[in-house]
Amino acid sequence: MSRAESLWERLVNAALQRDRTGGVAGGPGQGSIVGYIPSSLANNRDIDAILRAADEIQDEDPNIARILCEHGYSLAQNLDPNSEGRGVLQFKTGLMSVIKQKLAKREVGTIDRSQDIILLQEFYRLYREKNNVDKLKEEEKQLRESGAFTDELERKTVKRKRVFATLKVLGNVLEQLAKEIPDELKHVIDSDAAMSEDTIAYNIVPLDAPVTANATTAFPEVQAAVAALKYFTGLPKMPADFPIPATRNADMLDFLHYIFGFQKDSVSNQREHIVLLLANEQSRLNIPEETEPKLDDAAVHKVFLKSLDNYIKWCDYLCIQPAWSNLEAISGEKKLLFLSLYFLIWGEASNIRFLPECLCYIFHHMVREMDEILRQPVARPAESCMPVDSRGADDGVSFLDHVIAPLYGVVSAEAFNNDNGRAPHSAWRNYDDFNEYFWSLHSFELGWPWRTSASFFQKPIPRQKYEIKTGRAKHRGKTSFVEHRTFLHLYHSFHRLWIFLVMMFQGLAIIAFNKDNLTSRQTLLKILSLGPTFVVMKFSESVLDAIMMFGAYSTTRRLAVARIFLRFIWFGLASVFICFLYVKSLQAPNSDSVIFKLYVIVIAIYAGVQFFFSILMRIPTCHNIANKCDRFPVIQFFKWMRQERHYVGRGMYERTSDFIKYLLFWLVVLSAKFSFAYFLQIEPLVGPTRIIVKQNNIPYSWHDFVSSKNYNALTVASLWAPVVAIYLLDIHIFYTIISAFLGFLLGARDRLGEIRSLDAIHKLFEEFPGAFMKALHVPLTNRTSDPSYQAVDKNKLDAAHFAPFWNQIIKSLREEDYITDFEMELLLMPKNSSRLQLVQWPLFLLSSKILLAKEIAAESNSQEEILERIARDEYMKYAVEEVYHTLKFVLTETLEAEGRMWVERIYEDIQASIKERNIHHDFQLNKLSLVITRVTALLGILKENETPEHAKGAIKALQDLYDVMRLDILTFNMRGHYETWNMLTQAWNEGRLFTKLKWPKDPEMKALVKRLYSLFTIKDSAAHVPRNLEARRRLQFFTNSLFMDVPPPKSVRKMLSFSVFTPYYSEVVLYSMAELTKRNEDGISILFYLQKIYPDEWRNFLARIGQDENALEGDLNNERDILELRFWASYRGQTLARTVRGMMYYRKALMLQSYLERNAGGDMESGLSGNYTMDAEGFELSPEARGQADLKFTYVVTCQIYGRQKEDQKPEAVDIALLMQRNEALRIAYIDIVDTPKEGKSHTEYYSKLVKADISGKDKEIYSIKLPGDPKLGEGKPENQNHAIVFTRGNAIQTIDMNQDNYFEEALKMRNLLEEFDRDHGIRPPTILGVREHVFTGSVSSLASFMSNQETSFVTLGQRVLAKPLKIRMHYGHPDVFDRVFHITRGGISKASRIINISEDIFAGFNTTLRQGNVTHHEYIQVGKGRDVGLNQIALFEGKVAGGNGEQVLSRDVYRLGQLLDFFRMMSFYFTTVGFYFCTMLTVLTVYIFLYGRAYLALSGVGATIRERAILLDDTALSAALNAQFLLQIGVFTAVPMVLGFILEQGFLQAIVSFVTMQFQLCTVFFTFSLGTRTHYFGRTILHGGARYQATGRGFVVKHIKFSENYRLYSRSHFVKAMEVILLLVVYLAYGNDEAGAVSYILLTVSSWFLAASWLFAPYLFNPAGFEWQKVVEDFKEWTNWLFYRGGIGVKGAESWEAWWEEELSHIRTLSGRIMETVLSLRFFIFQYGIVYKLDLQGSDTSLAIYGWSWAALAIIIVLFKVFTFSQKISVNFQLVLRFIQGLVLLVALAGIVVAVVLTNLSVVDIFACVLAFIPTGWGILSIACAWKPIVKRIGMWKSIRSLARLYDAGMGMLIFLPVALCSWFPFVSTFQTRMMFNQAFSRGLEISLILAGNNPNSGL
Repeated sequence: MSRAESLWERLVNAALQRDRTGGVAGGPGQGSIVGYIPSSLANNRDIDAILRAADEIQDEDPNIARILCEHGYSLAQNLDPNSEGRGVLQFKTGLMSVIKQKLAKREVGTIDRSQDIILLQEFYRLYREKNNVDKLKEEEKQLRESGAFTDELERKTVKRKRVFATLKVLGNVLEQLAKEIPDELKHVIDSDAAMSEDTIAYNIVPLDAPVTANATTAFPEVQAAVAALKYFTGLPKMPADFPIPATRNADMLDFLHYIFGFQKDSVSNQREHIVLLLANEQSRLNIPEETEPKLDDAAVHKVFLKSLDNYIKWCDYLCIQPAWSNLEAISGEKKLLFLSLYFLIWGEASNIRFLPECLCYIFHHMVREMDEILRQPVARPAESCMPVDSRGADDGVSFLDHVIAPLYGVVSAEAFNNDNGRAPHSAWRNYDDFNEYFWSLHSFELGWPWRTSASFFQKPIPRQKYEIKTGRAKHRGKTSFVEHRTFLHLYHSFHRLWIFLVMMFQGLAIIAFNKDNLTSRQTLLKILSLGPTFVVMKFSESVLDAIMMFGAYSTTRRLAVARIFLRFIWFGLASVFICFLYVKSLQAPNSDSVIFKLYVIVIAIYAGVQFFFSILMRIPTCHNIANKCDRFPVIQFFKWMRQERHYVGRGMYERTSDFIKYLLFWLVVLSAKFSFAYFLQIEPLVGPTRIIVKQNNIPYSWHDFVSSKNYNALTVASLWAPVVAIYLLDIHIFYTIISAFLGFLLGARDRLGEIRSLDAIHKLFEEFPGAFMKALHVPLTNRTSDPSYQAVDKNKLDAAHFAPFWNQIIKSLREEDYITDFEMELLLMPKNSSRLQLVQWPLFLLSSKILLAKEIAAESNSQEEILERIARDEYMKYAVEEVYHTLKFVLTETLEAEGRMWVERIYEDIQASIKERNIHHDFQLNKLSLVITRVTALLGILKENETPEHAKGAIKALQDLYDVMRLDILTFNMRGHYETWNMLTQAWNEGRLFTKLKWPKDPEMKALVKRLYSLFTIKDSAAHVPRNLEARRRLQFFTNSLFMDVPPPKSVRKMLSFSVFTPYYSEVVLYSMAELTKRNEDGISILFYLQKIYPDEWRNFLARIGQDENALEGDLNNERDILELRFWASYRGQTLARTVRGMMYYRKALMLQSYLERNAGGDMESGLSGNYTMDAEGFELSPEARGQADLKFTYVVTCQIYGRQKEDQKPEAVDIALLMQRNEALRIAYIDIVDTPKEGKSHTEYYSKLVKADISGKDKEIYSIKLPGDPKLGEGKPENQNHAIVFTRGNAIQTIDMNQDNYFEEALKMRNLLEEFDRDHGIRPPTILGVREHVFTGSVSSLASFMSNQETSFVTLGQRVLAKPLKIRMHYGHPDVFDRVFHITRGGISKASRIINISEDIFAGFNTTLRQGNVTHHEYIQVGKGRDVGLNQIALFEGKVAGGNGEQVLSRDVYRLGQLLDFFRMMSFYFTTVGFYFCTMLTVLTVYIFLYGRAYLALSGVGATIRERAILLDDTALSAALNAQFLLQIGVFTAVPMVLGFILEQGFLQAIVSFVTMQFQLCTVFFTFSLGTRTHYFGRTILHGGARYQATGRGFVVKHIKFSENYRLYSRSHFVKAMEVILLLVVYLAYGNDEAGAVSYILLTVSSWFLAASWLFAPYLFNPAGFEWQKVVEDFKEWTNWLFYRGGIGVKGAESWEAWWEEELSHIRTLSGRIMETVLSLRFFIFQYGIVYKLDLQGSDTSLAIYGWSWAALAIIIVLFKVFTFSQKISVNFQLVLRFIQGLVLLVALAGIVVAVVLTNLSVVDIFACVLAFIPTGWGILSIACAWKPIVKRIGMWKSIRSLARLYDAGMGMLIFLPVALCSWFPFVSTFQTRMMFNQAFSRGLEISLILAGNNPNSGL
């Protein structure tokens, strides 16, 4: 133990020392003993407080600190005597060490502990006296009443809180130790405790704490909400001993707490939640303030209906009576009681919150139970929340244990049975299955209290870890849907689309083949064949319905099963009947036959009914009528047969006008698609097809099985297959192009991109105040009612309102180091509150204008010319006017007596001259520069503080000015005002003219003088201010948004409230100095990289902290500067610190808006009287502004493992605590895992906790809510969000990811955005507001810019069209704003089932749409977003998204949307979600289909024959067109939205430059490579599963990636597929192309070669330093080591090829997966079959024997391979013999080949051809063996297969490596690559070459 003790002593010493010195380097209290109190000590809040107090008084009285520590130790000992809890033993040991340390420091020997109580009492008195406790409160009260919100007030408040917190602890310890306390002291302790408000933790509103410093409780709406919840007369009495805090009265939540046994903290949490919901609703109602605030019934009713809307709909769906009989008859109190009960259930439901209808069921029964209790005079606990055997005792009442725990038990049992997501979805019940059980009345069989014996609660038998058998374990089946893993889901979900496409293709083909006689009966009959096609496809859909429900029949409602089989029978019979009629019609001799007529009638009736129903269901009025007709059984039956009826997915129709808009959009897309299909795809193939079918004597060069006797079917197929593939995918291309153009037009209509340069900001600046007032300011009353209201007054008032907001934006840019101090000075706008009757504009508009005007005045010949030239430049005119009036004002205010008279005289003369147009004659304007220099000298002195020297200087300057005016400027006759001039001359002669000066002292006057001085002295134009590109972009976007269509905001008090919610796991919070200065292998540190990427921001930072601009990080000695440096770097990465700073701007913006609105008071027009000022000074210190902001805004970061990080003393925990300390409104939610001993065993409990920073910078626990078990049952991120969502507040919630940022100017627009919830956006109000994103990582490298541009075009152009007109925008991640109450009552803001919901965000959009929500998109506000910047990061991210899409294909949400949306919305939905990935995959498959078709024509000999007969010359042109179209699709079409986005937001020329630059940077290579990534992961996920969350890492990427790492990542997804394409191209070149066809070969295959090259070499092209020779050599060594290092237990794939290879095969787990892999691998055997018949060796023999002999040859090669790879371990004893045999075999083999070449027809070319044939065969054998790995292992062949696989990987690696190595020989390649990758950086003057070479002093050695 001694070592542990010594470590603790050192730790505690360091902690106490750091706390005393106030060190900041490690954040708050790093290492403090308080931070490590084990959570298993249940009462750790008390121990925590005691030890903090000990820390606090350590220096004052170590003996008292010792007493407190001993008391803390005894508490810990009582709580856990045996130290069984996790971390308890270490804690006690450490605390004992501290106590010993305190004892050792005492000078006296023994300690008399009997005196401890007396010492404590005495110290209590002394501590009070020392800190002047009575005076402290009084002082703070006086300061608060004075209304001056200063830092002094802040300090006083903090000091008082600290003192009272310590007093409270001392008092508590005294009470626990002393048997009795003197009455006088007891009274003092009690009164102090009552004042120690902050020791009772509260979140926003201190409902349980007597807080005076918090302004939230003073708002009338809060008081009204609190009063409304009071205990009303209808409630039964509660027991007298039920604990209620002394600070408030009992309320209805206390009643619910008592009867249902909710947790205390959960009740407190929901009390505040409900109070804030009601208060915010009340504040929006425009109710006049009363002395007794009363909650309005309208507010209660609205919150009630919104919160219980889902419950009301659920009751309606199940046709049951809600918990009330008549909604109108319920009293307000009863509504609040129901509301409170619902939120208490929701707040404690934990994972069951994902089952919203289950919550409805619980609520329904609990309300009925509560109604029974309400009839009693005395309250009693509810039976449902008590143990069965409790017999009425109160102690066991627990909602969590008896209502939630049984549900959690079965949900968790199913979740833990999914084998970490590897089990098939069909084998276990997910959240949706449990929830959907409550969509039927069968759920009522569960009874109340729960009947846990019901089959619903049946837990599955746990799977064995190494279970091989595939038999079904006994488990309850799924509910209403089964997620089988198959591609058939694409047809099952979107069958209407596929039927439509197939029928259109059939119709177009029929027309193309019969275009000469379209009107004949035969053609009509062929067209009528669409009937059988339709019914057969519908029948196949009904067959799929039956198959896909396998696994859910036992649990699905009988009605749903009946529907499946009824449809199966109906479509089966219809198919047979219609096909029979059609066949008979074909056989009928003429069109008058009865059969034919009957067939036509049947088809017409069916089509008519279908069409009628489709049209009818599209019109909202008809929808409503149809819904009313639901009660009629016939209508109900038809609707039920037509569409499944679920609780979700009902009524998903849109307004008729919206329907027409997206109908027209799709008509344009489909017209383009089918025109292209008919004229360029189908029609050109008609002729060649007819000719090929007629050819019956084509000689095949191989042994033909199929085509020769069957109209050359395979040849026809090879011709048509690519056409069909492109036909299926080109609709997506047309959709992309047309939606891009529409998005462009919509963006232009919305006025996006109007301000896209600094020049535009300069020109339009004078319009900004007016636009700001219209868009972002609360509307002002009586703006134009006053007739004397002049335009100047309006402009000045607008400018006065605009200035504080603009200035705060500029200050935030300075704080973020984007601009310099000088730029800030130029950009700041005067307050416009002075008596000058003109608008004062920022200096950057007016700089150098005065000097230019002076030149104009000197050069001009007349007054008219001067005025005309100055008026040309608006801002020059403003500058001259301002200087003229301001100078007069300053001089008259400063001078007295004769001096003032002189100024007035001069100004009057000037005015008279101007009036008479004599200015040129009366004044020497060419000598104006003399006046300016004198005035400048005067102002330069006046702007300083008054001193005797300055006073003398000012007088001297004034005298100089007087001289200049008298002698040089004035030329007119002075006789007109002789007396005045005489007096002035006399005063001058007597030396008293300027002796009396009134020095400018008030701030406004000083500001005027300083501004005037700047106007005279700034010589340079400010046309390039600000210089920083990011500052420019932000100002451009903000000013542009002022002119967009923005809803008018309400005042802060009346706005909707909202929360921001960020999930965090273990990413970087704040870079440490070690991380910043750590160098990578190239000698680059993150800090060095940032200094080079952002050189101007680095200089601005150094200036801000007061350092020289050439200072290095090593020069920063001050700990505060080091901390600032850490923040500076973190704000440029993708860190939590950056996100928190950005989101806290919302609070700052609300405080500013609230403060200015409050200051303006009721009459916001008082500005007209001339004394109105919009002063924002001290707004952040105003308690009212802070309170108002806190009522409207909450920020919760849910740091899932923060508790564990604290226990493990991770730096992330310290950094999170530091963020809380710096942001008082920041709340951290986390899951605390507590191990407590129970009956001798360790028992783990989970708590959801919310903490904030307390006054000492430590964590202060606000709420601790016990959970039923481990909350992580599904996907991590949604589970993390779900546990903490109970701590959010408000009407809306913005989901923000951990890689996002926000800007102050955007935060000002949040209240406008929230008003969109009340705007008209269609037939339903919005439930998700889409927000635009700006990707801030685009400037790092070319890859980052590609990703940024791609993302930007989707989040702007794409989503703009999706929202309107397509009405199908979903939620694509962050930063959308959710209607919070709508979502929390419907399952939350994401879905969490394991694997199926891996793309958790998009399911929120699906859920919203299915539950009749509405998703919109808004582009006047934007949030920053970080993206992956390295190729590997991007590939992992795209792989994750593609895998997630693969899972979506299988999901019930996609199925229901595909089935229940109308046809056109369904197409929009398909092509923007899973269809996009399917079309991407089809694009790649088209290449394969085309090339395999070509290979077939080449190898079978058909191609040569056809060329000889010159049939298919047209086909070549067609194929070339198809291929060019494919190239365009991957290269250009993906770029169309991007180019249009560029044009819209950057202008045409800049867009062209950007696009061309991207082409030079090989963006097409990157996008082609991405195509492969998406295809691979999407296809593999649907076939095999294996999608998982990829932590892509969000760091800076300038590191060189090793060859082996790239190989591991891309080998299977890209390299193998590229090699296959190259193989096909080589085969086609060798056998399918004659000499004349070189041009046609290039035309046909150029895009395929490009695809293969992109897939093989993109990872090396985009790899920093990828072509540096030294790096290439090191990579080769490392790759060979990896390849030949044998794996073993615990060896990872990154270390050994064998381990990696095993990992790569792990996704093939199921029988269907193995079969699919085998079928797909059979294609590799085609090569050998075709090539062996082409060898010179076999001549013209086409018998099967030839193919058989080729296998014999392959077998010989395999035997040779085995000889050469014989295991060396086995051959240790006969090494020499083995070597001899291997040498002999090699010689014999070579000799055999030579003999064969000489004696037979075998040629050297044949040998190469054999290699070409056997390589794919070997790969095919290998792939099949891998698919059947268990069997291969069993027969002992696995090692041989592994050796073969290593050979293939070695060969493939070498083929890729050689070109890379060759390029590395030439230094210019590396230079070009660096330039290509980092072009943006170069254009901003970066030194990437220096970065890549390394900043390492040893790098040159």
